[in-house]
Amino acid sequence: MSQTTDTQRDAVGRPLPDFPVPTTLASHGPARVIAMCNQKGGVGKTTTTINLAAALAEYGRTVLVVDFDPQGAASVGLGISPHELDHTVYNLLMDRGVGYEDILRTTSVPGLDLLPANIDLSAAEVQLVGEVARESALARALRPALDAYDVILVDCQPSLGLLTVNALTAAHGVLIPLECEFFALRGVALLVETIEKVRDRLNPRLQVDGILATMYDSRTLHAREVVARVHEAFGDTLLQTVIGRTVKFPDATVAAEPITTYAPTHSGAAAYRQLARELVARGDAA
Repeated sequence: MSQTTDTQRDAVGRPLPDFPVPTTLASHGPARVIAMCNQKGGVGKTTTTINLAAALAEYGRTVLVVDFDPQGAASVGLGISPHELDHTVYNLLMDRGVGYEDILRTTSVPGLDLLPANIDLSAAEVQLVGEVARESALARALRPALDAYDVILVDCQPSLGLLTVNALTAAHGVLIPLECEFFALRGVALLVETIEKVRDRLNPRLQVDGILATMYDSRTLHAREVVARVHEAFGDTLLQTVIGRTVKFPDATVAAEPITTYAPTHSGAAAYRQLARELVARGDAA
């Protein structure tokens, strides 16, 4: 059992457990697929994908990041130049003869692999429209990878289009990064509605693993009010881990590595390690 103390409280005053370090796994797979999703841009989806993946890998999990955004930000953040790629997630979706191992890239983090993307992926949204079972293209493509990994994180583009629906159809759970400002808050209800539609029509197993407050500044009343409003609306769906605002995240992106290796003792690295422990403790990661 994890321990709590009166001095440990989360951003809305809940007792904050000391989430235990995950136990070592005797074997790997099958993977839990988690879609990192929010139709609003700039809320920390890619930052969370990269750093959560790295933190889970630190705890001995085998992790695959799927860059599912034509901007290729997750690929860049993990040290891969999207413009120099011959094969990407686009080919995995659209070319029958291409398997995930054909485009797989290792990263500088042991246990963390990447399926990269670039601007070619934007064409897939148009081309998939005429395909049979177009919403399930990613699920089919990832099926052979499930037994090789403990967690697969899909970094979605900032929209609710066909690519995002593909990610939701392939996923077991959704993690919603939410910037601590009111404009970001307004879109969460629409996203949850979309998730419910996908659950009803395409993927009955889909669930919301949690809402993650990002870019949080405890010094501002505004940020505290947003977190309180989210907790009021969604209860314990709001994760207890909160990701603070810091320049170290863009610095790590420029260095093309996760904050857990770029600044391993920084509070941002500690926050993502805590997020990894929280998700494992909740049963939302291996």
